Amino acid sequence: MNSAVLITYDQDDMIDEAVALCESAGYKVKHVIKQNFLQKPKYGLSGGKIEDLKEIISTVKPDVVVFDEILKPSQNYNLASEIKMEILDRQALILQIFEKRSSSTESKLQVKLAQARYDMSRAKEKVRLSKKGEQPGFMGLGTFEVDVYYNEIKKRMINIKSKLVKSGKQRKLHRQARKRLGFKTISLAGYTSAGKTTLFNALTGEQREENDELFTTLSTTVRRVMINQEVALISDTIGFISKLPAYMIEAFKSTLEELLYTDVVIVVIDASDNLYELQKKFKSCHTTLNEIGVESNKLVFALNKSELLDADRILDIVDWLELKENKKWIDISAVTGKNVDKLKKIIDNIFQNYISENSDKVGVNTYGN
Repeated sequence: MNSAVLITYDQDDMIDEAVALCESAGYKVKHVIKQNFLQKPKYGLSGGKIEDLKEIISTVKPDVVVFDEILKPSQNYNLASEIKMEILDRQALILQIFEKRSSSTESKLQVKLAQARYDMSRAKEKVRLSKKGEQPGFMGLGTFEVDVYYNEIKKRMINIKSKLVKSGKQRKLHRQARKRLGFKTISLAGYTSAGKTTLFNALTGEQREENDELFTTLSTTVRRVMINQEVALISDTIGFISKLPAYMIEAFKSTLEELLYTDVVIVVIDASDNLYELQKKFKSCHTTLNEIGVESNKLVFALNKSELLDADRILDIVDWLELKENKKWIDISAVTGKNVDKLKKIIDNIFQNYISENSDKVGVNTYGN
């Protein structure tokens, strides 16, 4: 495992998440630099911290410096030029994890599209530096012609998008086939590492890989699950994370759009987090679901890992996240099986309401047509 010096915010939850991101990307954090502000114009860091960073680097000798914020290309170049090391900002680090985790043809294409968009967002600065006669080697640039550089990225993106369109059409045909056969559908969503895969296994009897690393699921997996003695289909999806740029969400649109067409979306929440983390992660999930366009009446909020909490604490969480107001929720434990059967009953109620609503509209049961 390669080593890293991590620059992040001086908050425990942010430090923990940043360290987890580094480890998921294959970097062991040797030293953490904590700052209250990481958006200084020139370097992200204050100028005075640059000398401290150089000294730490000379002692620790890391393979890379990870900057837990989204850096402008000019900031990345300035900082890398000063410390003579590769800088990975938060976006670049997440892209490395995505590349490592992608297994299916579709997820590999989605990662390539996200990488191309990341490169495109930095193209202007690279071109500017090149015109000045500077060689921004720390940004992964060799000598190039401006037009060639732009055109290469554009061609790459067009090619990837066309392949993803074909994949999306195939996914649509699969959805239509499931509807024709009358299958009701469920999707799992939630912040990364909330326990979605563990719940998936508990509901289906599968033994999908579970671990504490982030983004273990990039490809949508569909399996059968019994709901009220009837077969339904359930899928696991990519986990959400804070400060995930819009272009990354867009790149995984063909996977995330399954949430639009499913009958029930179970939003898995790690109830063992502190209240601040709970609210931050809940907001991140809610924002992403809204951006995708998921209907709120499909949502069921599953407070996972509740075996670690008492009843009063669970009610505090419900109040804190304002789940009592027109929201369906249940405290569960994917590990012990607590309330998993009750969760299935909630899902079945939504299924029945869906059938009833459609029957009222046309006078017959139209589910599956």
